[in-house]
Amino acid sequence: MSAAVVLRETRAEFLNVLRQPAFALPTLLFPVIFYVFFGLVFTMSRSIHMPTWLLATFGVLGVMAPALFGFGVGIAVEKGEGWLRLKRVAPVSPFVPLAARALMAMIFAFLVFAILATLGALFGGVQLPRMQWLALAATLTLGTLPFCAMGLAGGLWLNARAAPAVVNLVYLPMAMLSGLWIPLPAFPDWLQPVAPALPPYHLAAIALDVVGAQPAKAILLHVGVLTAFTAAFLGIAAWGWHRAKER
Repeated sequence: MSAAVVLRETRAEFLNVLRQPAFALPTLLFPVIFYVFFGLVFTMSRSIHMPTWLLATFGVLGVMAPALFGFGVGIAVEKGEGWLRLKRVAPVSPFVPLAARALMAMIFAFLVFAILATLGALFGGVQLPRMQWLALAATLTLGTLPFCAMGLAGGLWLNARAAPAVVNLVYLPMAMLSGLWIPLPAFPDWLQPVAPALPPYHLAAIALDVVGAQPAKAILLHVGVLTAFTAAFLGIAAWGWHRAKER
């Protein structure tokens, strides 16, 4: 798989997104609007510096959308229109368009981080050493990968009509139950055990540790869980790809 081919495919994906502002603008602005309201305008806790806390958690919220919608909905639509069948017979590795989509999701993740970081630093009093800023940027950018795998699996198993509804049904409840809006201690006791079963919780735990808002008890455990989620959904996606080829 040539890097030049992947970069050309990524450029094509980027141009495609630019021509669809109905996808690009909400993807970028949704976490920003939430951060402005909940992190900068309203302060829910005096014991927690909310602009710093929510910079980490809403950063996770921001990286989920381009991965889940870009893969989940995008792949489902392309499958319905016959593009996947065409790409399978094209003289190029099938991993090229997938790699390009993953890079596209990572670019959007970085853009979301950059906007949130700028707002937090200018208006929220967020002050982090340079290495922590870089570590947070890397965490959120690479953190798109489990959600890319999840979106890919959904896109290969769902049709174009069902994919948007299912992705929306998964996206917001998963974010809410993972404690991205409200810190988990504020949840009812019976609801708190749900969070560790969800990938956003583990990515948020790493991000919160990076910014110093909440030290993680076991970074390697969080990384391991995210890696396991990624592998599991890639397995489901491979099964869906094989199933689609037989049709």
